[in-house]
Amino acid sequence: MPSVLITGTSAGFGLVTTVELAKQGWRVFATMRNLERKGPLEAALQAAGVAGNVDISALDVTDAASVRTGVAGVLEKSGGHLDAVVNNAGIAVGGAFEDMPDADMRRVMETNFWGVLEVTRALLPTFRAQRAGRIVIVSSESGFAGQPANSIYCASKFAIEGWAESLCFELSPFNIEVVLVEPGPYLTDIWNNSPRICPEGSAYRTWVQYMFRAGDAHAADQGGDPQDVAVRIASVLNAKHPSFRNPVGRMARISHVMRGKMPSAWMRKIVERYLGLHRVGR
Repeated sequence: MPSVLITGTSAGFGLVTTVELAKQGWRVFATMRNLERKGPLEAALQAAGVAGNVDISALDVTDAASVRTGVAGVLEKSGGHLDAVVNNAGIAVGGAFEDMPDADMRRVMETNFWGVLEVTRALLPTFRAQRAGRIVIVSSESGFAGQPANSIYCASKFAIEGWAESLCFELSPFNIEVVLVEPGPYLTDIWNNSPRICPEGSAYRTWVQYMFRAGDAHAADQGGDPQDVAVRIASVLNAKHPSFRNPVGRMARISHVMRGKMPSAWMRKIVERYLGLHRVGR
């Protein structure tokens, strides 16, 4: 039975991916920051009849001690062998950059960027000793181009994509693979529960309020079923030779094709027209 560690499994992509992989016969080590939020995952596993394939434990990707303890616990239960890791834990915060509190911006980078690095580094000695391992990173179409009122999230995904590309050079001699899964808009908790910064008196208030409404309309119109992402993650884990980049959903595929082929100024104009931002005053 192949084995995988997944971060951020209390909701969203992490939850549905845990269930999907368990159904496909994987032994899943599902981790989350707060075990008090494990109820929905446990219920989904029971409903699918695969609870026996999953071990749930605590791991906070923003806490180095928690990562070390969590990874050590997983490796102890797995007999020191692990086939793959899915770096899924992620958060977002929306708003104009000038209004964004430092704490919120740092929290996004600590989770989406540094958290992935911390978990991966903790597992590399095991993967190197095995001379095998697959590192799957849940990135985003936000790693292809900038997006309005989403600068810090885009920055975290741009950063993780550059890091992942570079890491491939170092790990290929050890037969360790790095794979990016890049979803477009999907209706998960990260969309509904992320903070939205729009303070009274902000010079950007009218624009940001409009952008939030336009973003919600876009998600409602284009947002897909998170199960599609779970299936893609399972496919790249099961594939003999997966692609490095794996956009998921129509919008992500379009963004992937346009990446590097269209001047940034043109892309901004297209997005502004699509969202109607050219009609909004300051």
